[in-house]
This record gives sequence, C-alpha cells and structure tokens, in this order.
Amino acid sequence: MRTDTVYKKAFNRAASMLRDGQLAGELPSENELRRRMCVSRTTVRKVLRELVHRDLITERDGLRATGRAVNDNDYYPDAETTPRAKHVEQQFMEWMLRGDTRPGTSINELELARQFGVATNGIREFLIRFSRFGLIEKRPNIGWLFKGFTEEFALELFEIRVMFELRSAHLFSQQPDHSPLWIKLAALKLAHTELLEQIETRFHDFSSLDNQFHRLINEASPNRFIDDFYDIISFIFHYHYQWNKKDEKQRNKAALLEHIGYIDALQSRNSARIAKACRTHLASAKATLMRSLIALEE
Repeated sequence: MRTDTVYKKAFNRAASMLRDGQLAGELPSENELRRRMCVSRTTVRKVLRELVHRDLITERDGLRATGRAVNDNDYYPDAETTPRAKHVEQQFMEWMLRGDTRPGTSINELELARQFGVATNGIREFLIRFSRFGLIEKRPNIGWLFKGFTEEFALELFEIRVMFELRSAHLFSQQPDHSPLWIKLAALKLAHTELLEQIETRFHDFSSLDNQFHRLINEASPNRFIDDFYDIISFIFHYHYQWNKKDEKQRNKAALLEHIGYIDALQSRNSARIAKACRTHLASAKATLMRSLIALEE
C-alpha cells in the first residue's frame, strides 16, 4: 500500500533543490518553500522536520540552513512516490505493451491485481475510469474486453493533442529561470541521450520516456482536463502503435532524435523554433500511428 505519496514526492523535490543548489545557505521562509514546491504548509513543515532529522539542513535559533550533501540514498524510491491510481495506470500500459495485447483480448481483474501487486478494487477503478473512452468495455458474465479503436477516433484524438501541446510548449518557453521545469527538462535530455547510446538493447524503454517528456511539457499549463485527456494519449500514442513491431527500433531512435531537437528548441525559448519542432515530432507520431492501424487490419 502506498501512503504519504504527496509528502514523499515533496521531500524528494526538496532534496533535489538542495542537491542542485536551488536552496543554498539560509533557507527561505516556509511560505516561500510552499510556493516553490506547490504543496501545503503542513507538508512543507513535515518535509523540513525530516530534512533536519537527516542532517540535510540545520536549524538553530529559528533559522534553517543547508547541511550535509544529498546523496542518492536520501531519496524515497519511485515506488513510494507514485499514487496507487498512477501505479495501476503505468502497470496496465506496460502490460499492454509487453504483452502485444490485441483488440478482442479479455481483461481479467483478479489476474491483473495479482500481477500488479494491488487490490482488485484498484484495477476495477482504473478500468471503469478508462472505459469512458470507449476502448474497453464491461461485458456481462465475461468481464472486460479490449475493443481497439478506429482511424477516425485516432485522427480526432490527434487533432486535440496538437492544439494542447502547441499551447503548452509555448507556455513552457515562458517559464522563469528558477522554474523546476527547466531542471526536469535537462534531466530528461540526459535520459534521452543515455537511451540513444543504448538503443540496440533498450529501444522498448522509449515508450516510458516519451510519456514523461510530453507530460512534462503539459506541466507548463496545469489543467485538469488536459491531464485527464493524457490518460488516453498515453494509451494510444505511447503504447498502441507499438503493436506494429516492424522497424520499431529504428522508429524509436528517430523519435528520440526528434525529442532531443524539441528539447533544444524549448531551451532556446524561440517560439518559431519550438512550434516547428513540436509540429515535426507530432506529425511523425501521427504517421507512425496511422501505419500501425493499417498493420493491425492486415
């Protein structure tokens, strides 16, 4: 059971701010930390107590300052900072990708719960939420059925995706220098470079990185409807087209290079360059998706 995920994520964020030098010397006020970390005052105070306990910061006469250096062991593991719903979503998407699941495949709640290490109600909640998109359906006395999707569905989805992402990419470029989004973007660029160097054996890992990258861009324009929309985006663009295994390694390598060019454009803050990189990459994603649909029909 995952508990305190908000606190643990906030703690990891604070540790990264200390490690990266965003917090140096005397720490700012609790209100300022709360603003930077986007959490409640209660969570900030809990984080500060733990930082003091671990000697990562010092506290004397009401003043807090940086303490010892942060190391990798100070961070809470990813498994403890991922909410249950997000964990189920990630596991389900991975199951779909690795299992080559096809339209008409039955989905067994109990089997998935055992495989993912969660309660069956967690699986059921996810499937009910995801079923509103029309890609999975509850059948009486049968269970859940994956239905697949049509070319018309995919094209409509893609049109919305382009509108959302162009807006978010533009807003990303306008983020202030101290925004944590730039640090996350730099870390993702490094992850892209590392994956590119190991593409011969790790090309399957691109789907996860692709998801992280596009969700990060949309963090520049927080919107609950866009976040919700990206549940289906993850399924279609980051997993479904992978069923076309032909030239998968080459396709993922090309997409990695496009991502790196896209990241460079974002870091340049040049609006025209960003729009061009965004449209180029999404056009490639669209072409890949449409080819996969053709392959599924053959």
